[in-house]
Amino acid sequence: MSGKRKSGILMHISSLPSEYGIGKLGKEAYSFVDFLKECKQKYWQILPLSPTSYGDSPYQSFSIHAGNPYFIDFETLKDEGLLNETDYKNIKWCDDKRYVDYDKLYQLNFKVLRKAYEAFKNNIPESYNEYVKLNDYWLNDYALFMSLKDAYNGKSWIEWDLPLVKRKKSAIKEAEKKYKDDIGFWKFTQYKFYEQWFELKKYANKNGIEIIGDIPIYVAYDSVDVWCSSELFELDEDLLPISVAGCPPDIFTPLGQLWGNPLYNWRSMKKNGFKWWINRIDTAQKTYDVIRIDHFRGFDSYYSIPFGDKNAIGGHWEEGPKIELFKAVKEKLGKVKIIAEDLGFITPSVKKLLRQTGYPGMKVLQFAFEPNASSMYLPQNYKNSNCFVYTGTHDNDTLKGWVSSEDKKNIRFAMDYLGVKRKKALTWAVIRLAWTSIANTAIAPLQDFLELGSEARMNIPSTVGNNWRWRALKSDFTPELQQKIADLTTLCGRQ
Repeated sequence: MSGKRKSGILMHISSLPSEYGIGKLGKEAYSFVDFLKECKQKYWQILPLSPTSYGDSPYQSFSIHAGNPYFIDFETLKDEGLLNETDYKNIKWCDDKRYVDYDKLYQLNFKVLRKAYEAFKNNIPESYNEYVKLNDYWLNDYALFMSLKDAYNGKSWIEWDLPLVKRKKSAIKEAEKKYKDDIGFWKFTQYKFYEQWFELKKYANKNGIEIIGDIPIYVAYDSVDVWCSSELFELDEDLLPISVAGCPPDIFTPLGQLWGNPLYNWRSMKKNGFKWWINRIDTAQKTYDVIRIDHFRGFDSYYSIPFGDKNAIGGHWEEGPKIELFKAVKEKLGKVKIIAEDLGFITPSVKKLLRQTGYPGMKVLQFAFEPNASSMYLPQNYKNSNCFVYTGTHDNDTLKGWVSSEDKKNIRFAMDYLGVKRKKALTWAVIRLAWTSIANTAIAPLQDFLELGSEARMNIPSTVGNNWRWRALKSDFTPELQQKIADLTTLCGRQ
């Protein structure tokens, strides 16, 4: 990065205000860019833009290259003559505008987009054909995969007819012919998503705002990526996982974390020059200005759990590709702006990899307040300024929620350390600590600026069913909040 002191706000696209059940790439997204600019921020950090699958998580997606069709703005499609207001205006998208209702979205969103597609087919622009040609290395497979998922009522690809599971050429050709119109629809959704996304990104960049995007280290088993590149994953002859990803037991999770993602076959990846990863990072660097790679330590060594285990106790550590992968990325793509999510149990070997890459790591202030003041997340202990400091991430509680649930000794220490007399004052005191730290970049979730409690938490790791739902309202973006953030940013020299 530039080395200048900067700051930003973390809020996913799904959390933008809108009348249609989830954040869209329309006027409210542009309004948020304006808000960031007035707040004197330089970064808008979001979560993965990928389509959501199991558990509605952007970290469990059907594709590493595709964008989420839920974010396509209906009003923009109306302005282009592809929809009428009556196609989407009178639908009840949710019961509470504070939360996404993913069940309703799944049932309703694609019906509206299908109408737009029917209109689109009558006058296909040349730019669409150019888009399809430019992205043929992933788009055709994705569109076929989604068409087949629809045909098989959402079942995982491993449950399809065997010739399709094994990707027999004759079966693939027959499916492409049979589902030609559905394939066209899924290509259309990607064309419109990326058209709208790049217009928004251009507007943000023009206003001095860079987008920090996020890519998970692992992919979902039920994804086009595993279906089409099974040889690059640890799968058996029946294409079932041999081992899956997770984290070992610790004092917080005695059974460990069982994520269930298939692990990479790094030997196969290395044989073809890490082409799969190079393509993935190339897509990400074109989509975002800066890339945060989740679970960076997994490139040094990763935790392998036998497939079928009920928890992570029986897992073991395996060696990752280490610096070899990032040398290959640099050789093919040049210098890419990457943030390494280096949280958790960090060994000397992981620290070495971070030094070798030169990527900035992360500091999370919710982990900083151990009474002996020795935590590496406490700003006085930062070795240098080449890092991103966060009040919390999408996996943490909000600051207000953290104050309510954290160990009393840690909260007492935080109050003493920050010189505040009331717990209520801790939220802004921690934000201020991030902004005053030596870290080159400070980021806080919007929920912390709004001083919201656990009801606004984005995700509780290892749980399913009530995550990724929180949304902002138009009324949250007040002139008073804007001024308060701008004043703090000016005071701390982050502009």
